[in-house]
Amino acid sequence: QVQLVESGGGLVQAGGSLRLSCTGSGSIFRINAMGWYRQAPGKQRELVARITSGGTTNYVDSVKGRFTISRDNAQNTVYLQMNSLKPEDTAVYYCNWNVGKTYTYEYWGQGTQVTVSS
Repeated sequence: QVQLVESGGGLVQAGGSLRLSCTGSGSIFRINAMGWYRQAPGKQRELVARITSGGTTNYVDSVKGRFTISRDNAQNTVYLQMNSLKPEDTAVYYCNWNVGKTYTYEYWGQGTQVTVSS
C-alpha cells in the first residue's frame, strides 16, 4: 500500500502562483509515473501533468508554459508549480502514482482545493 498526502492548495488571485506537493509513504518499490489531475465542479477529472520514471513530462494544453511538474526521488515527493494562474484553473487537484512492475497499481491522494479569484 502507498499513502499519498497532498499540500499546497489554497486561494490565490489570478496571475498568482501556488506550488502543490505530494509525498508518498508505505510500500514504494517502483514508481512508474507520477501525475496531477484536477476536477472542477460539474466536469470530469482530467490529467494536468505527468512525469515518468525516466523524467519524461507531459501537460494538458491549457497549462503548458504555466505549470511545471517535478519530483524529488529522495523525498518521495512530486511537485506541481503553478504560475500565471487563471480562474479556470480552479478545481480540486489530485495526486496520482502508478507503481509496480509485474502488476501495476494506481494510488490517489485525498485532493487539495485550488481556487483562483478573478
